[in-house]
Amino acid sequence: MEYETIRFKVKNDVAVLTLNRPDAKNALNTQMRAEILHAIKAAEQAARALVITGRGAVFCAGQDLGDQAQIANIDLERTLREEYDPLFQAIFNCRIPTVSAVNGAAAGVGASLALATDVVIASETAVFVQAFSKIGLMPDGGSTWWLPRQVGSARAMGMALFAEPVTAQQAADWGMIWEAVPDAVFADHWLNRAEQLAAGPTKSFRQIKTAIRGSWENTLEAQLDIEAKLQGRCGQTRDFKEGVVSFLENRKATFEGR
Repeated sequence: MEYETIRFKVKNDVAVLTLNRPDAKNALNTQMRAEILHAIKAAEQAARALVITGRGAVFCAGQDLGDQAQIANIDLERTLREEYDPLFQAIFNCRIPTVSAVNGAAAGVGASLALATDVVIASETAVFVQAFSKIGLMPDGGSTWWLPRQVGSARAMGMALFAEPVTAQQAADWGMIWEAVPDAVFADHWLNRAEQLAAGPTKSFRQIKTAIRGSWENTLEAQLDIEAKLQGRCGQTRDFKEGVVSFLENRKATFEGR
């Protein structure tokens, strides 16, 4: 498929999806949402890790508000259910590890897009803004689900009500993202992180995601039961055997593909 609003490439088992509307601050329109969804599905088949980043100075400014006629007549509930929900569920349920490389401001649903991935790495000059209330809306794209779990209800509420920027370092300190990285090394750093995931035990990563995400609704007893079941699956894989042998032989493990 030829993409117009994004760039997509796979190298060294890492799929890099770059939002490519820099003149529009990578704001999301209908075409871009469809292309991102297609690329995510392609990445699952062709790669072992997926990175979402932005071209230019901004990661993603959120919903494209440039077309006033379209915005005036937009059915927000339909747009969320038919265009955004499938996109965020595809990211959340992706079979390979997902990383957001947040190169600049992530605002509105652009922040939701970043937070939907497994790991968020941001440049030190990046900011996260739940900007919805500035235009009379509420956070969407899963932000009302991600944020309370990541930063607690008090900070989530403050971010949503005041719509004030949160710096990358604040976000890292709060546990909202994995790390804030100096701009000078940002590009090399996130690529190295993605390649590290791509070379790792993909099947183990899937079980990790399942266990951690399910823990919010489980009792300790239920979580211990899930851990035992999922660990049993891990123990039956070639990756486990390779991991043990490589450890004993003092060499780097070579894990199998998807």
